[in-house]
Amino acid sequence: MLDNTAQAAQVLLPLAGQPCKSVTLALREQVTRRPFVRSTNLVKDNTLYCSSLFGEINEQIDPGDYTEGKLWLMNGNPVTPGTALLVYRLSDGQRGALSTLDGYHLSNVLRLIGRKTILLLQVGSNWLSPDGKYHAGPLPVIPVAQTTLNSSRYAFTVAAGFPEGETWRYMLSEYPPLFSLLIFFGVVSGLIGHVLQKRSTSPSVEMQRALEAAEFIPYFQPVVLGDNKKWSGAEVLMRWNHPKEGLVRPDLFIPFAEHSGLIVPMTRSLMRQTAALLAPLSGSFEAPFHIGINITARHCKDLQLVEDCREFLANFAPESISLVLELTERELIEPTAITHQLFEQLHALGVMIAIDDFGTGHSSLGYLREFNVDFLKIDQSFVAMIGADALSRHILDSIIELSVKLDLSIVAEGVETEEQSDYLTAHGVNYLQGYLFGRPMPGEQFIIKLSDH
Repeated sequence: MLDNTAQAAQVLLPLAGQPCKSVTLALREQVTRRPFVRSTNLVKDNTLYCSSLFGEINEQIDPGDYTEGKLWLMNGNPVTPGTALLVYRLSDGQRGALSTLDGYHLSNVLRLIGRKTILLLQVGSNWLSPDGKYHAGPLPVIPVAQTTLNSSRYAFTVAAGFPEGETWRYMLSEYPPLFSLLIFFGVVSGLIGHVLQKRSTSPSVEMQRALEAAEFIPYFQPVVLGDNKKWSGAEVLMRWNHPKEGLVRPDLFIPFAEHSGLIVPMTRSLMRQTAALLAPLSGSFEAPFHIGINITARHCKDLQLVEDCREFLANFAPESISLVLELTERELIEPTAITHQLFEQLHALGVMIAIDDFGTGHSSLGYLREFNVDFLKIDQSFVAMIGADALSRHILDSIIELSVKLDLSIVAEGVETEEQSDYLTAHGVNYLQGYLFGRPMPGEQFIIKLSDH
């Protein structure tokens, strides 16, 4: 996180001293491009004169607030008072650049790393607790096994330990009476043996079995037109209908499917099931029906995806659908010769390309530069902040403005309120998607509801 804030400051430092109007876009670009960076600012003669949030500003800063001249943990700002912020400062004489990191990300990491441990982040005389609260003064004494670790790269310290009574809880859990321990391990060994006998030899074998049994099924979430809110398509989502576990969440099997390479045949099966469900209705579509399907880096290793799309489109009435392949960023898609050839052939086939969750991935802008895309899908985290977070709204407006300049269509994900819907419509967003219009649903239910919309 600090590397991203430091890189943003390094890029902006040469601009310090220039008029604010000429560098505001550069400030906001760093906020958009750098994960975790909340805002950027420029300083001249210890005066903060330009901000990515407010534009021109006149505010004095005290270099003495910054530990080793670089880091300051502060208790919020006028936009989000009472919310901790970590400010990174880079200076060159009288010129300087500041980039800020939201304390929410820091406290979230403290909670994730130390689920049973007390972890505290200290910067100078201030510190942050896992509940996200800012504190001034020395660190408290942690009752059990307190230790500290100083960063070798930045001016912060992490203190760790356990709550009072943890020693006895640990001993009671680790050293029960020997007889009870033997019984416990005997029962556990028997259960493990029983489970292993009934399980496949490996997760890949189990997923291969599920693929052959057609247990990976499509769910459909409606996509509506931004202006009149009529259903105009759907995103096709994969679900695992396990015979014993029921519906398995995608985040529990999709990453492994991508890692093992099974995601390619699984997507092919999903496309065939989708065509079987929707193709019989294609003659009644008044306008091209938007069908979004996720693809990953694994799909871009060869040209087989072109044949899969050609087979998919052949099932539908001519020009009755718009097939949109959504590039996910769990694995980086390399701009190789094969990749460029793949996207060229897909465009020639009439298939459109979208960047999924735009604004959150580390390569979204790189994809815009390297690939000829047609859609941007705005991540739901920006949509959720409409009316609540000024910075996220600025980023959202910037993404919409960027899409207009590049002549790209937009799909906004995660629309849950009328306020969000009205805001996006007023700003010319083409398509909306979210719980406000419909949750992901099985194919049969989607077809029934489609006739009502």
